[in-house]
Amino acid sequence: MLRTVAAFALTALTTTFTMANAEDEPAVLTFGIISTESSVNLKKDFEPLRVDLEAKIGKKVDLFFAPDYNGVVEAMRFNKVQLGWFGNASAIDAVDRGNGEVFVQVVDKDGNPGYWSLIIVHKDSPISSLEELLAKRKEINFSLGDPSSTSGTLVPGYYAFGRNGVNPAKDFKACRNANHEANAMAVANKHVDASTFNTEAMFHLERKQPESAKNIKAIWKSPLIASDPLVMRKDLSDTTRAKIREFFISYGKTDEQKAKIANLKWSGFKESSNAQLVPYRLIRVLKEKAKLESDSKIPQADKQAKLDELAKKQAELEVESKKLGM
Repeated sequence: MLRTVAAFALTALTTTFTMANAEDEPAVLTFGIISTESSVNLKKDFEPLRVDLEAKIGKKVDLFFAPDYNGVVEAMRFNKVQLGWFGNASAIDAVDRGNGEVFVQVVDKDGNPGYWSLIIVHKDSPISSLEELLAKRKEINFSLGDPSSTSGTLVPGYYAFGRNGVNPAKDFKACRNANHEANAMAVANKHVDASTFNTEAMFHLERKQPESAKNIKAIWKSPLIASDPLVMRKDLSDTTRAKIREFFISYGKTDEQKAKIANLKWSGFKESSNAQLVPYRLIRVLKEKAKLESDSKIPQADKQAKLDELAKKQAELEVESKKLGM
């Protein structure tokens, strides 16, 4: 009898806790979208997915847009956004600062395991390689992506510039930041000489502004970047989290669903976790080390202490990366 009473009490306590969780979470689920292009275009492309998600989880779903990536991260941090589409770099911040967790990653419509960062110039530019771009960098007006963009800043910042001892902010004639669409248009219209871009953004540009796309050529392509992750807050109720996870993992199985996300260049989603962020955490640490090593304004003792801390992080990430087979 005591066992029965204890079991009943435990069940009641668990049920009460779950209900409290459900009651505490926002009545409306807000889905944050990073600003890769204008919010008008993004809203149109994400609307069919939003409608289906809302129907599946039985909760109203709103879309949230911010002028930069950090705006979506901060919105998740303060629980104004509970679910978000991020790049790998901004997902690190959503996980570390926004109480988030990676749960799926998108699947490219062509079945690619990811996408690639690009550096683009106008089709009439005499520059045809990264080496030529870097050789003429003092004459070049360059544009990077959002500071939190994986393909627009982090990956090219390391592979194209960091490995070649180049600091874009100091070494180009001028250097600015903008989203992918703005960068492409600036190159196409000859407002800047070169910029970062990516293969997914090229797909959208070719579809929406084909004439501008024809005025662009890529002169550099990065190593493969893992497909974009989706992140949700860990303090959503277990019931809501399970419904969201089930929706995305099962989505894209029918022709109708595939058609609804075709404009996003997606065909569906597959399970993932925070582990997919490890390579980008490592790149971020290496970038911070290079920046710190070249900073002559920091006292040597302070610099060494920070370098030792970064070296420890690097070693930990390298071990984790090997365990994951990355």
